[in-house]
Amino acid sequence: MASPNSTTLVLVGEEAPTLIGALGRFANVRAATLADATDDEVQQWISQTHAPYVVHDHDPLGHVASAWVEFFDDLATLGTLDLEVDRALDSLDRGTMSMPDYYVILDTETLAPTWKHWWLGVLAEAAPTRIILGSEPTFSLARTLRRLPTGRSWPEPVSWLHRVARAVPDRVGIDRNEDEPPPQR
Repeated sequence: MASPNSTTLVLVGEEAPTLIGALGRFANVRAATLADATDDEVQQWISQTHAPYVVHDHDPLGHVASAWVEFFDDLATLGTLDLEVDRALDSLDRGTMSMPDYYVILDTETLAPTWKHWWLGVLAEAAPTRIILGSEPTFSLARTLRRLPTGRSWPEPVSWLHRVARAVPDRVGIDRNEDEPPPQR
């Protein structure tokens, strides 16, 4: 249901609403703060745009990310993580949710370690060019929109989301045996 003519960016971080608000002056960008919207509301909003760029702060994998972080911080069970992965895959299959073209991660220096491993490890391992760091002092979202990196798109989520429990912080991206069972908690 996402707009096939738009490039979608999801901003992650406390400064996302401020940056999104500053994009209102650009005619080729449709931007909104949608962190509290439902996946359906976000999909409808995206599908109604004809702008070349769509920027918002609603992470479609937010529940999976939270479950992954909580699992490795000993605050949740593997069952919770598996449930969130299954829900996300179901929503992606039904078209009530879609992966953005890019994630722009703000404030990386202040992220908790496990969150860093999610954004810069798990997601970056799936599609490295789809994760953009927006932490340097000279970061400009407008400049980023003009210079988006090219590279392979996201692989089919079913091919990597079921393996997130195996993506152990501090070891994400290190070669491992794919036949290893997921870590037990």
